[in-house]
Amino acid sequence: MSDSIISESCSRQAFAWRAVLAPYARPQLGRSLLGIATSLVPYLGLLVGMYVLLGVSYWLVLAVSVPAAGFLVRTYIVFHDCAHGNFLPSRKANDWLGTACGLLVFTPFLRWRHEHAVHHASSGNLDRRGVGDVPTITVAEYEARPWGRRVAYRLLRNPFVMFGLGPIWLLVLAPRFVSRSERPRIRHSVWYTNLGLAAVIAVLCWMLGWERFLLVEIPSLLLAGSIGVSLFYVQHQFEDAYWKNSDSWSYDEAALNGSSYLKLPRVLQFFTGNIGLHHVHHLSTRIPNYNLQRAHDAHVVLQRVPTLSLRDGVKCVGLKLWDEERGRLVTFREARAGRPRTVTVPPIDSPAPITSGAQSPCLPRRLTLSSSERIRLHGRAEREPELHPVGQLAFDDGVKW
Repeated sequence: MSDSIISESCSRQAFAWRAVLAPYARPQLGRSLLGIATSLVPYLGLLVGMYVLLGVSYWLVLAVSVPAAGFLVRTYIVFHDCAHGNFLPSRKANDWLGTACGLLVFTPFLRWRHEHAVHHASSGNLDRRGVGDVPTITVAEYEARPWGRRVAYRLLRNPFVMFGLGPIWLLVLAPRFVSRSERPRIRHSVWYTNLGLAAVIAVLCWMLGWERFLLVEIPSLLLAGSIGVSLFYVQHQFEDAYWKNSDSWSYDEAALNGSSYLKLPRVLQFFTGNIGLHHVHHLSTRIPNYNLQRAHDAHVVLQRVPTLSLRDGVKCVGLKLWDEERGRLVTFREARAGRPRTVTVPPIDSPAPITSGAQSPCLPRRLTLSSSERIRLHGRAEREPELHPVGQLAFDDGVKW
């Protein structure tokens, strides 16, 4: 079966899955109120406790800032769901709650909702990069850049910059500015959020002192921001991710093949609001966070998407560039190694059920060969490169068998 037939098959299945997922896309007021009670309420309570603990020990403040950051991440998930209009039954209620949460996460609600909608509409599209995504360029684009722009890209993708300084830019600085070319509603969202934040911060600094405000607010905000950036990174930046040009890009395939299932321990899944089930979320953005697990568990096919553990997520940090020839993200070292010589092999006729942690059935499978088989096949490829004209198997001279 050709790749195009596999892609068409996956796309047809995705449309069917979206219809099947419709029952999970109904907000439940009771579950939503429980979500507020386990996110905003404990976060605000812990902030008050941290102010009290300032008179006891700052080490205790830092200790409490860890669970506070967890509840701030949950608050961001409520903010996120309100942007999709799926957290509360009423659109107006979602807008009001999302705007209120925006003050806690320092983000203008309407502007972020627009940018996030663009992200969903263009995730994995090589021709529509740059809005609401992690900056990613191809190997060819990187090689064509002058030295200075290569260094800038390397700095941007450096873990310290991305996960350390990134949250300061994304949460504190960047949301404060808006272009004049933006629509009036977007500009007003930024201005009103800035005014609201200025008023709240001014009152808190007047009541408590600016030093106490910074000592309490900064640790949990930066930790939560770093966690949020890390989550967003691994959701779309894994080795066998999905990137296509517009003429071959598919929304459904981008959701299923380009959004990972980050399998977290139960306590971390709670604090991250099930956002690790990102493939389900991208397939149907109308599903509230508290229904994502149910939707995932109810359909075996959704359990066959790219699955990552925490360890896998850490390894993904080294991936920097999209290699269009190999169809995967690569490290800078792999990009420097040059293009691999190729030998063709027959494609796989039909995707078999796979276990957790394996590739999506919509993706080409990798062959597992013994060392002797690899050596024989590699030698035969050099003698007979015309064999097996369908599909490709890449050999990298630098690979250690």
